[in-house]
Amino acid sequence: MLKALFSTAALAILFSTAAQAAEPGVTVTTPCPFGDCKAAIELSFAGEYTIPTGTLFDGVEFGGLSGIDYDPVRNRYIAISDDRSERAPARFYELSIEATAAGITDVKVVKTVTLKDRNGEAFAAKSVDPESIRLAKDGIYWSSEGDVKQLLPPFVRVASLDGAFLREFELPKAFLPTADKSAGIRDNLAFEGLATLPGGDLMVEVESALFQDGPISGLGRGTLARMIRYDAATGKRQAEYVYPIAPIPQAPTVEKGYNDNGASEILGLDDHRLLVVERGFAQGFGNSIKVFMVDTEGATDVSAIPSLANADAGIVPVRKAQVLDMQAIGLKSDNIEAVTFAKGTDGSDLLVFASDNNFSKEQKTQFIAFKVLRRP
Repeated sequence: MLKALFSTAALAILFSTAAQAAEPGVTVTTPCPFGDCKAAIELSFAGEYTIPTGTLFDGVEFGGLSGIDYDPVRNRYIAISDDRSERAPARFYELSIEATAAGITDVKVVKTVTLKDRNGEAFAAKSVDPESIRLAKDGIYWSSEGDVKQLLPPFVRVASLDGAFLREFELPKAFLPTADKSAGIRDNLAFEGLATLPGGDLMVEVESALFQDGPISGLGRGTLARMIRYDAATGKRQAEYVYPIAPIPQAPTVEKGYNDNGASEILGLDDHRLLVVERGFAQGFGNSIKVFMVDTEGATDVSAIPSLANADAGIVPVRKAQVLDMQAIGLKSDNIEAVTFAKGTDGSDLLVFASDNNFSKEQKTQFIAFKVLRRP
């Protein structure tokens, strides 16, 4: 395994490129998602770029990317690491990515920014679990999954560009962790996705069902995850919707192996349509990455419903349609947990994904780019 140490931010991280099974230029078209032809989307695979686990930047292992967003003003990306302040203080990176409709040719780490707590200090080890990040007009929105074992609640906070705490969004009581696990978030399945919407709202999605909302996905059973709609300016909840997560798509191929499926990230298209990444995994098989378009128009506001599993009235979930299956186009994807729209250096409109390598030698940090030919 290659390792590198760079003392200046302008140098590129050492990288490796892997052979691609998917052919650049392969196009995926969904002309009428959930019967809505105004929501047509068309993507063309551009290419991928990988960074091996173990690569260092300024003496700290690079990896754990769980969220990414694009800054069009500076033509830079911000990417958050889900390291729980164990290898280094909780942080996000500023990246320079050379990407065009022809592929990704370079990824550089420009700098590391330490996230600060309410007291202006770096987070202590295991006191935070960063997961998603979005750039907005008033700062950087980022989420933490919390920790059920420690009864640490999840949160969405706003930070300045230098990582300083500015404010925090309100947390509905239903999401608070409980010692008896009768309600609230599940460990490692909480605030995994953030999406800023053009009208000024922020969407937050849990990775899987809250305890009171039923069991998580199984091989023959899907589950219901909540999406919170916030007024981003005030941090106040406006509504909650139900997103139906699919059953686990693949059984493990090893004896007593592990498998799962959940929503690993969301991305805004307009004020009511979003993309949702579902990331499935099965030991011995690998990852299954599918992208869905959803529409919140007409969906039931479930913010006043304490339990989706025991709801008295009927619930209408968000509309949902698959728009991409990475495996189906021959793309061997890693643990995709991050996605953003971006502008390529050639002016192309791009959709860029990134993977969380879990700091594992068996995984890698992978960037995947698609050219966006059509979108709502």
